Amino acid sequence: MDFNLDETQQDLRRLAAELLAKEAGEDRLREAGLLSVCVPEEAGGAGLGPVEMAVVLREVGARAAAVPALPALAGSLALSRYGTRHQQARSATVALREPGRAPADPPVTAADRTSEGWVLTGRKTGVPYLEAWALVTADEGVFLVDSPETTPEFTSTGEPAATIVLDRTPAERVAGPEAVTEVRQLFTAAVAAQASGVLAGALELTTEYIRTRKQFGRVLAEFQAVTMQIADVYVAGRALDVAVWSAAWRLGEGLPAEEDLAVAAFHVGEAVRALYTCQHLHGGLGLDVTYPLHRYFAQAKHLAHLLGGQDAQLDLIGALA
Repeated sequence: MDFNLDETQQDLRRLAAELLAKEAGEDRLREAGLLSVCVPEEAGGAGLGPVEMAVVLREVGARAAAVPALPALAGSLALSRYGTRHQQARSATVALREPGRAPADPPVTAADRTSEGWVLTGRKTGVPYLEAWALVTADEGVFLVDSPETTPEFTSTGEPAATIVLDRTPAERVAGPEAVTEVRQLFTAAVAAQASGVLAGALELTTEYIRTRKQFGRVLAEFQAVTMQIADVYVAGRALDVAVWSAAWRLGEGLPAEEDLAVAAFHVGEAVRALYTCQHLHGGLGLDVTYPLHRYFAQAKHLAHLLGGQDAQLDLIGALA
């Protein structure tokens, strides 16, 4: 297992970092091809895999950028593995969560086959940046739904999200039940990768603050209690990074990744705890909505919510043990 990035991955990281440093929006990221790196080459993309998806999303998180990279990359990667050429050319948002259930739970959305095709019944919550197509998991597999009925949801980051309402809604089947687990895994890897970037960005911001901020005539970094707390944030970030890269690598190699993903998802929750520490070390400034740390904290909370929280991950880890 080698976590060093190859030349292509390093170039991808540099490009993403450069564009996001300039606060490039969705249109600029699409023009640069960053949102289509997982689309197969035959469908107009770069044909890359889970590790490359994680590389881009970590840079998105490192700048707490409010862009639809997560649903775009997770959806296109899932379609690249299971969809037809026609389906792979579509931009679809992954819809996994159901009311009161974590993404790791088996879907209860019902799929029925009629004389005219498949129809779905159920609800999906927390669906981000839905434009047209939704990639929906159901008891009979993975489906594409065109412009489903929705109701808007509140998110901590202010980014658009919705609940999808399915009432015998026509759907196009992408794959059978065997694909549901892997689609869930790809989504979990995407969320964890972005969260690792969020924590890395918050750590960098906080480290610079305590290095320059003076209190009682000394910079904060000279106080032992401060150095111990920032060290805890660093440890939380490294733990999440290791789990993310291990999971992404295993997914790319076609190896079992369930345990690595469950550990990564658990540490996404730990990232939220670490963000509390970052806020504490900033004092009152950490709560200022005009200061960048606010965006990191909000995004960490949002990403942890997408995975259902730490208790759900501990249950999954226990079941896998």
